[in-house]
Amino acid sequence: MKERAFALGIVILAAAIAGCRSQPATRESAKTQPARETARLTASGFDYYLLNLSWSPEFCYSHPSAAECAEHDTFVLHGLWPENNDGTYPENCSSAPGPPEPGNYSDLYSDQGLLEHEWRTHGTCSGLGADDFFATVRKAYKSVKIPPALSNLKGQASMAPGDILGLFTESNPDIPRTSLALSCGHNYLTAVEVCLDKGLHPVPCNGVRSCRANVVRVPAP
Repeated sequence: MKERAFALGIVILAAAIAGCRSQPATRESAKTQPARETARLTASGFDYYLLNLSWSPEFCYSHPSAAECAEHDTFVLHGLWPENNDGTYPENCSSAPGPPEPGNYSDLYSDQGLLEHEWRTHGTCSGLGADDFFATVRKAYKSVKIPPALSNLKGQASMAPGDILGLFTESNPDIPRTSLALSCGHNYLTAVEVCLDKGLHPVPCNGVRSCRANVVRVPAP
């Protein structure tokens, strides 16, 4: 049986520690994504946010007993990442402490370790305090409507990446196609990304390469 990909899901703490932007290794190498040098910039020195929504069924296929998989989620939050127009991005900008009450964000991250990683790696580069950053993450996450055709998927589908992103623009008329990107591994959907300015308004995904596959498989929850 062909091995499933290790998706960029919210639930994968080990992958997060290894690096949020690492691509699935068991479906496909990082050929579908650009090799981008990390920019060593000061906090808030970035151009826009990249909201990463991971396709949960990719993780749950090979981890069916994981607690979160009982919910049969579709897209789940991975993170809100500072990004630059030239394809670089800042990381680990300071040693500022995370939120004093991490449980306040259990609706975003059920795993406190992943929340801490997202703060340390990405949140410290936002120029915001921890609580303000995760409030921004929550606002960004809840601003995107998941297309019914994907949230109600009953069986594995095969779709062109452009068609998947088209479903997002139909469900989110305020988000233009240029503000969306799609990640894949071994021609399986792994994530949809939304590019937002610091006020959380859609902006072009400059420097972010979308999946180049003609068709990707989308396993059902």
